[in-house]
Amino acid sequence: MARLRLRLWPRSLQGQLLLAIALALLLAQGISAALLYRAQAERREAALVHTAALRLFGAAREEGLVDGRFRHDGQRMIPGGERRLHVDSDTRAPAIAPDARYDHAGAELREIMQEQGLVIGKVVVATRPLGDDPKLLQRLERRARMLGRDPDRPHHLMVAAIELPQAGKWLTVRVPVPQGEPAMLGTLLAQTLLLYALMVGAIALIVRRITKPLAALTTRLETFAANRDPDGQLEPEGPDDVRRLIVAHNAMEQRIAALLNEKDVMLGAIGHDLKTPLAALRVRIESVDDEAERAKMAATIEDITRSLDDILSLARVGRPRDPLEPTELNALVGQVAEEFEDLGEPVSFTPAGRIVLHLRPTWVRRAVRNLVVNALRYGQTARITIERQDGQALIRVEDDGPGISAQDRDRLFSRGVRLDASKPGTGLGLAIVRDVAEIYGGTIALEQSDDMGGLLARLRLPLAG
Repeated sequence: MARLRLRLWPRSLQGQLLLAIALALLLAQGISAALLYRAQAERREAALVHTAALRLFGAAREEGLVDGRFRHDGQRMIPGGERRLHVDSDTRAPAIAPDARYDHAGAELREIMQEQGLVIGKVVVATRPLGDDPKLLQRLERRARMLGRDPDRPHHLMVAAIELPQAGKWLTVRVPVPQGEPAMLGTLLAQTLLLYALMVGAIALIVRRITKPLAALTTRLETFAANRDPDGQLEPEGPDDVRRLIVAHNAMEQRIAALLNEKDVMLGAIGHDLKTPLAALRVRIESVDDEAERAKMAATIEDITRSLDDILSLARVGRPRDPLEPTELNALVGQVAEEFEDLGEPVSFTPAGRIVLHLRPTWVRRAVRNLVVNALRYGQTARITIERQDGQALIRVEDDGPGISAQDRDRLFSRGVRLDASKPGTGLGLAIVRDVAEIYGGTIALEQSDDMGGLLARLRLPLAG
């Protein structure tokens, strides 16, 4: 049930505003229709009561109980109300069930008759189905034969009776209750449709004028978050508030892009300034006679160079300048495995069928290399496999090391986190892998390796990438 409500409720701002306004209009129109129908029913009841009072007063005047003409207050009579209605005279009150009586209409009839100076006793007003009154049915049938046609018959009739104590009798009149007015329902329906067409249409135009630039701004935000490219900024449009928002966003984009460019320039300068003396040190240590000391120096320089590469790579991920290229994934990963094999590292690679992706080879190669370096750092051997799975290319890198507990695996993707401080590295390798995976809409996850007993890294890249 909750899911159904979520489907019916629109997710866009424009849809929610229009639905809320439509529901509010529907509620208001429903209340208006109910009040109009109630007022119409009250007017019809008053007209019926006045029609009955007019005929009863005429009958009482014929009995010689009152003089003068009937003075009414201008109430509109119902259709056919001025026709001559038959009045029955009897010494007994009409048989009417208590639950069919209208006390409110009876009180109104009494007030009218008393205003005309007529002394009356009890007053009874009730409604009943037309089929319960055979006398009126006979009259309607005679009328139909006289007219040569059968007019629409009412379904109910009002029975109004007053007691005349002076004459010792009851006067009873039967007033047909006309059927509901179809024109009123048609008018309400037409009014509702016209109101919806005008109100919802006008509001839709206003809401669209607001939501269209907001939707464009949202798309622009998503694009800028993905590539940090300041080109393609929006032109301010829409209401003044929305225009100011777009102008402020464009200014923020330009500021962010300027900061990122300054960062790239600064990092490039740092990388150049540091790598140059490191290269000079690598040459100078060749003059050191002690082979063991020379090896330690070379390892330190290599460690500094690797850390510097990690820092520069992490800073540049997310702002790639090289274009996407169709790349055969098995060949790319195979090159990484060969690099480690040439260095004498125990790395094996099992390719899959041909898989071509549009990507930036430099970053994916760096991500796979970081996974292998991490595997060799904590294990003795590393194994790389590629396969297709659920519309994705799955790169698996696993080792035979001690593994990592489940609660520590997510922490490894944070920048600068190292579980073993004694191991070399900056703690940025897996953070780079995560950023590269997110660029292509992929994921990276760490699990326990069932085959080798160590850590298993699953790098997934969409085949559509």
